[in-house]
Amino acid sequence: MKKDIAYFVERCVTCLQVKIEHQRPYGKLQQLSIPEWNWEHVTMDFVTKLPRTPKGYDTIWVIVDRLSKSAHFLPMKETYSMERLARLYIAEIVRLHGTPVSIVSDRDAIFTSTFWQSFQQEMGTRVNLSTAYHPQTDGQSERTIQTLEDMLRACVLDFGGSWEDHLPLIEFAYNNSYHSSIEAAPYEILYGRKCRTPLCWNEVGEKQLAGSEVVQITSDKINQVRERLKTARDRQKSYADKRRKDIEFQVGDSVMLKVSPWKGVIRFGKKGKLSPRYIGPFRITERIGAVAYKLDLPFELSGVHNTFHVSNLRKCLADPVLLHPETAIPLQDIEVDQKLNFVEEPVAVTDRKIHKLRNKEFSLVKIQWKFHKGQEATWEAELEMRVKYPYLFDD
Repeated sequence: MKKDIAYFVERCVTCLQVKIEHQRPYGKLQQLSIPEWNWEHVTMDFVTKLPRTPKGYDTIWVIVDRLSKSAHFLPMKETYSMERLARLYIAEIVRLHGTPVSIVSDRDAIFTSTFWQSFQQEMGTRVNLSTAYHPQTDGQSERTIQTLEDMLRACVLDFGGSWEDHLPLIEFAYNNSYHSSIEAAPYEILYGRKCRTPLCWNEVGEKQLAGSEVVQITSDKINQVRERLKTARDRQKSYADKRRKDIEFQVGDSVMLKVSPWKGVIRFGKKGKLSPRYIGPFRITERIGAVAYKLDLPFELSGVHNTFHVSNLRKCLADPVLLHPETAIPLQDIEVDQKLNFVEEPVAVTDRKIHKLRNKEFSLVKIQWKFHKGQEATWEAELEMRVKYPYLFDD
């Protein structure tokens, strides 16, 4: 009976959709190749939704060199046009370092736009987009952004003022900080000598900067950095692969796709919390590289990129009879957005009441949510709902 139960559970569609995985994540670490020279291969990403500065900036464009780890933090507005971004890119990156050979980025709407793709193609740069919903592909930018945000918080808390005022010094401090992977500061790797700072008054003589000696020193440092990066990469891969396991799917296999509840919704009910962990099943149509697969997605998910890292997939062993569309959870009932998150939307206010506490009272409204039955309506704070969904109170 125990074997029969295990056989039934691993092929049950409901179990596949709701049970959490206790296995090691799928997919061994696939690393990018080590660059040959400075600022030939870069990564880039955006830090958005920052407090608006007096000049109107609310976003930081983070561009990092994959070899020297040096970075540029460019303040900008989220509403910048593609033409203005291209001019900023030429003025701040191409002007200082030349045209990169390749750019690694996520699938932001800017990077996937036709203008950006054609612009980089004319510049002779190859654009490598990360796998959908797998930010580890662009780990260099993500880690740099974490450090940048920590430095911004510290400066604003200690010194006050606008974050825009501190950004140049933050970039200076970052590029002159020791990095364990290259065992030096990015500035030293980029220019072949240490930067002259108030904390390091090393005089730079003419002899050190004369002739081909500087070129030789810089070349030697680049070779050392590549060896150090290789050592760091091998160490990182050995650590990562201990917590992962290999798995391969074949074209035509059926898999479940991992999704997650949207954190921005303000609800006291259970639907967002108890939504299924996986949706599907979907059929694999093509294998992309070593750890990515292309799925045959239905029309309801037409806005979602159809290539996924293997860690977002789960093998579906359900019987073919159970894979009939009528047995799967309808996609319109869970309302998946372009980032594979559930989006709960209110449609109407059905009732209102005053909730009294010991020293205060506040108004509650009964909200009917999209694609849910009447008994699943929830009571929410009226003030929060007016701020988040003002269209509900137009009448």
